[in-house]
Amino acid sequence: MATLSEAESKALLARHGVPVPAEAVVATPEEAAEAAGAIGFPVVVKLCGQAIAHKTERGLVKLGLRDAAAVTAAAAELLAAARPEDGVGGVLAEAVGDVAFRLAPLRAVDAEELIDELANQALLGPVRGEPPVDRAALAGILLGLAAVAEGDDRIRSIDLNPLIVSDGVPLAVDALIEIDA
Repeated sequence: MATLSEAESKALLARHGVPVPAEAVVATPEEAAEAAGAIGFPVVVKLCGQAIAHKTERGLVKLGLRDAAAVTAAAAELLAAARPEDGVGGVLAEAVGDVAFRLAPLRAVDAEELIDELANQALLGPVRGEPPVDRAALAGILLGLAAVAEGDDRIRSIDLNPLIVSDGVPLAVDALIEIDA
């Protein structure tokens, strides 16, 4: 079993309609600052690699960087903190325990039913002044995940963690895909 890097995972998902943020994979702090300028500030800098998981727990994610100097410093810090022996997993995915399952192939009605079966429906509605989650966009993500899985029989698991909702629109800001090597 092998794990695609976050960037490789998100690129594969994006080809199947799963929305992901603009990003660039770079090798040096200077390249990170240049890419951040092209994407537009503020940005997030993360360490990326096939053996790098548990980024949040290890402090390998730097948020809200507002200029090139901050990006350069953050990238240098992250590169210095890299180590190859990490496993795969998420921060809170297992803690909630609110899951629903379907076998592929997935149809639109299946995606809608998966969303409806979640016990924490209140989290999908308007909360503290935030608009409700766009259920059609969320269903589209589920259909995109199914299309990825159906399109490649080497895929063993897909982890979107987290899927962030901004102004009601879900966006996959981190992803890992495990494949048979």
